[in-house]
Amino acid sequence: MISSIILISDFLLLQRLYEDMKNRIEAAIKSGKVSEEMKEQHKGFSEWTSEITKRDHHTILQILIHGRDASSVDTDGNQLPTLVYLAREKRPQHSHNFKAGAINALLRVSSEISNGQIVLSVDCDMYSNDSKALRDALCFFMDEKKGYDIAFVQCPQNFNNVTKSDLYANGFRVINNVEMTGIDGFGGSIYSGTGCFHRRETICGIKFTKDYRENWNGATDPIKAKRSVAELEQASKVLADCTSEENTQWGKEMGLKYGCPVEDVITGLAIQCRGWNSVYFNPERKCFIGVAPVTLDQALIQYKRWSEGLFQIFLSKYCPFTYGYGKIKLGLQMSYCIYCLWPPNSFPTIFYLVVPSLCFLNGIPLFPKMSSLWFLPFAYVFGATSLYSLFEALSVGDTITEWWNLNRIWVFRRLTSFLFSFVDTVIRQLGFSQTTFVITPKVVDDEVLRRYENEMLEFGNASPMFAIISTVAVLNLVTLLGGLIKNVIFGEGIWVFDALLAQFILCGLMVLVNIPVYDALFFRKDSGGIPFSVMVTSIVLASLACLIPIS
Repeated sequence: MISSIILISDFLLLQRLYEDMKNRIEAAIKSGKVSEEMKEQHKGFSEWTSEITKRDHHTILQILIHGRDASSVDTDGNQLPTLVYLAREKRPQHSHNFKAGAINALLRVSSEISNGQIVLSVDCDMYSNDSKALRDALCFFMDEKKGYDIAFVQCPQNFNNVTKSDLYANGFRVINNVEMTGIDGFGGSIYSGTGCFHRRETICGIKFTKDYRENWNGATDPIKAKRSVAELEQASKVLADCTSEENTQWGKEMGLKYGCPVEDVITGLAIQCRGWNSVYFNPERKCFIGVAPVTLDQALIQYKRWSEGLFQIFLSKYCPFTYGYGKIKLGLQMSYCIYCLWPPNSFPTIFYLVVPSLCFLNGIPLFPKMSSLWFLPFAYVFGATSLYSLFEALSVGDTITEWWNLNRIWVFRRLTSFLFSFVDTVIRQLGFSQTTFVITPKVVDDEVLRRYENEMLEFGNASPMFAIISTVAVLNLVTLLGGLIKNVIFGEGIWVFDALLAQFILCGLMVLVNIPVYDALFFRKDSGGIPFSVMVTSIVLASLACLIPIS
């Protein structure tokens, strides 16, 4: 009871502080200036001018807490660690290289101020859920027998806003507990960009040698130790300037690599190819927790960005099969490629969701007859993969409903995210576009959040992705009903299923999977339904597809 009261009190305090900060920011924007009182509180305020924008400003750096200051203690008298505020320089004429550029700037600045041997990278929308995670990670690095070759310790991604039945498959239970654990068995975890403890020297480009040993008792640089806070700030500030990386290996052989939307994955692969191993650490208590997308649009855009970057890796000089040849195990190479080849998976999925349905409508069999022995291999493959997938999900704590939602979302991802990422990557490879970094928005209104908590698929806009999903859903519904009327009622009756059973099952399953889509198309009246323009487009396209002559 007491702990709950303390928690509520802390929450209300943070809420008041946030509202106060929000009001001060809005007042500064409205007036075009910062009050003298605010300028005294933060260096960034004192250096702010009306010409500064988020894409055009100089470096702002301030050491808020200096770890060597004996007076910097918490309420219990414990020494506080160094805390630094950094806004790296950004200019329109210089590429800031998105997240990779930000982390590289932090690496350089931190090396000047503290130069800690272990670096933790965490996304801005994630928080620590286990205070012992750092100690546990250090156990891997400091292991006297096996720790010397470990470059990084990767913790899984977990989220605190996953619905009861995991509507958008954000739980990642199968990925975290099965896939990543299996990949770890091949000598390395995939660096996923957040919740990862790095050995500073490895992320800065050092190659592994058998005689490498970390000096955990290394003394602090005596010259830096004598510097004042002002001197440290001045020396560190230039390391976050736009020109600090010119004629250096930053973004190439040092730090996170540039030029790829999934700079973290390609950086982890490069580290492993330099001879280092990595560890996947998945304790019962989640180390880090973040916020998952709460709309279908957000979820699909997120996977579009991930899959696009992964496919770019496969088509680049960093392809795991070529770049990793002779450097990492074949199993690890194949593990990387499972994800790198997500986009091409869209095409067989589209084929199986469209062609069998159209052929069922026209009474054309694509698979062996049910009475034929050749039907058994097809039935076995379908049944075995489905049952194995279900068993896999149940074994990690998912329910049957969660497994069903997972399959639905994978259909949506392959129809949209993977298809768009494939097309965009090909266009980029041909030189018609440049790499962009799409940030997944996490701010939504109360109505959207309420529908998410009630596990209602959120559409709400006329996205091309929703047009594809709706068209395939309508197509399968029309072909299922049309095929039954044409082939059963006015055709050979139930005997037609001897030749068309497999197609009937495929078409029927797609109709069941898309029940929430039909609800959003024809019945829902809230703002989260599918827009009228998308509904008309879907019906027209599905009707035209059904009119295609197939014989």
